[in-house]
Amino acid sequence: MSSKRENEDGVPMTSQAVEEDDGTSGCCVAILVFLSYLVVVFTFPFSLCYIIKPATYSMYAVSYCLKKGLFKSLREKMVVQEYERAVIFRMGRILPGPAKGPGVFFILPCIDTFRTVDLRTVSFDVPPQEILTKDSVTIAVDAVVYFRVMNPTISITNVQNYKSSTELLAQTTLRNILGTKSLGELLSDREHISHSIQSILDEATDPWGVKVERVEIKDVKLPVQLQRAMAAEAEASREARAKVIAAEGEQNASRALKEAADVIASSPSALQLRYLQTLNTISAEKNSTIIFPLPIEMMSKWMDK
Repeated sequence: MSSKRENEDGVPMTSQAVEEDDGTSGCCVAILVFLSYLVVVFTFPFSLCYIIKPATYSMYAVSYCLKKGLFKSLREKMVVQEYERAVIFRMGRILPGPAKGPGVFFILPCIDTFRTVDLRTVSFDVPPQEILTKDSVTIAVDAVVYFRVMNPTISITNVQNYKSSTELLAQTTLRNILGTKSLGELLSDREHISHSIQSILDEATDPWGVKVERVEIKDVKLPVQLQRAMAAEAEASREARAKVIAAEGEQNASRALKEAADVIASSPSALQLRYLQTLNTISAEKNSTIIFPLPIEMMSKWMDK
């Protein structure tokens, strides 16, 4: 049988340390708990004000609210809401079992302290980050992150400030991920990049008891010179496509005219009818154009010469 045991932090302790921890510390805690129960019994019912805790943060906060007349703030601070949990410490150690709440819970005076944790989804804006993309383009990207606490006990014991740590981690992860993407990928594949950042953040914050639910890239700001260059490139591309379309139209029109000329050449009367149709079209426009018709036979003689 091994003489070593791991403490709460996962660090192995020797048998002497275990004996000291289980013996001296356990006896002291037991004595203090017994004395605390005696105080509660002898001061009953006044001790109910101290052992029944509807989530008071401190007596200082209560007295401050009473002095200032902030009854609404006092009521909010004295109640563990449905979306909150209280983590209780007894002589510096977390009590076994899940976090307390919502509602009323009991603590022992003098030896118990507690901290409340909000379980609702929290969102924060990632400040604009100056990022150098894979194709050497400097851009400014900002995003928004949504997360919530999954385990209140771990969020208190494993990290000093889970919200601040998550915000800093989101900034560094955003810079690292977007630095491996080109500008075209960043502009066209935002959804996939957001999912990648979300999965990385969720994996990194899991030991903190935090669940990252969603990451969204809000805006990508390009330098002014790059915007002008991209606009000029897009305009030149549109002009090139317009010229190609116009050339294709001219080619199709010339083919149609050639086919029409072949049809007219096969029948001399068709040319006369086309001539009269043109005169009719010009005269219907009510303009000041004067038409002097000439016989087709005279023109045909000149054409033969």
